[in-house]
Amino acid sequence: MNINSIPTAVRAALVVAVLCYVSGGCYLLQSAEGQLQLMSKRRPITQVIDAPTTPATLRSQLEAVASIRDFASKQLALPDNGSYRSYADVGRPYVVWNVVAAPEFSVDPKQWCYPIVGCVAYRGYFVEARARKFAARQRAGGLDVVVAGTAAYSTLGHFDDPILNTMVEWDDVELASIVFHELTHQLLYVANDASFNEALATTVEEEGVKRWLQAQGRDQDLARHRLEQQHYLEVIDLLGATRDKLRVIYAAQEPVEELRADKRKAFAQMRDAYAALRERWGGHAPFDAWFDHDINNAHLASVATYFVCVPGFERELRAVDGDLPAFYRRVREIAKMPQQARDALVCGGR
Repeated sequence: MNINSIPTAVRAALVVAVLCYVSGGCYLLQSAEGQLQLMSKRRPITQVIDAPTTPATLRSQLEAVASIRDFASKQLALPDNGSYRSYADVGRPYVVWNVVAAPEFSVDPKQWCYPIVGCVAYRGYFVEARARKFAARQRAGGLDVVVAGTAAYSTLGHFDDPILNTMVEWDDVELASIVFHELTHQLLYVANDASFNEALATTVEEEGVKRWLQAQGRDQDLARHRLEQQHYLEVIDLLGATRDKLRVIYAAQEPVEELRADKRKAFAQMRDAYAALRERWGGHAPFDAWFDHDINNAHLASVATYFVCVPGFERELRAVDGDLPAFYRRVREIAKMPQQARDALVCGGR
């Protein structure tokens, strides 16, 4: 049988059914159900734009997406495929809810391993109640846990991912960021190395947004974006410093109550430092939603995944004078290295 002759939705169900069988996990069944529902709601962006019933604001956003999508392939050499050329309304504010967990005295997240994608530091659920039920079980086991709603979702190029209703309230810079980021995952994805994958995508995302705004002559928007990114990186540095401090605390092997007291103190100091940044910037800063709630090891672990290797990738991009195809070739060669060598080169030996 030629699998390409099978309708896409049926083929997706068959693939996930096989994965569920070989992994022995019912968790993937809910992923299959959610993915198939999402795919069934896709409509070509051009069709939605042309429909007379489409609200003007949505039409405007999708026109921006279409332009961004063309720029991604023509100017950034990112995959030219069907992803982000369709639109789907999933009827909820987030497409998935991710659960991240870490031990009480560790900033290294728990890993879950699956076929194809390898091991990752989260479990994603299309139904919020299921995510919170799973998170409750992790907490009952003594882990620090965070549940985060996510507006974007990617199948890493296995299917044509749509733009979602959860994303269209963003401004066009945010839309460009997510399209460039997720298409980079489709360009290259290394199983079992989330830090490598996310930092690569973050590097291309930032370079892509800069070039996209420059191409439109939007100097003021670029300056505003750079200022926002500078604020963002200052918060990332604060979170990273706290993570390093906690790593030292947890390695001390003190009595449990002393460890807990030192942990509370470290997080309190981080909150005070964040409040000072926020005041300096005029009352707003990235991660405000985080600091409205309790923060724990799982929050710090999830952020580290995205940024620990970014400086190394930025260095590699500069080494080829910003030539993105040359950069991609170089990164593919790095991806073939043993993990220890790869880490030493782009991730500072993490």
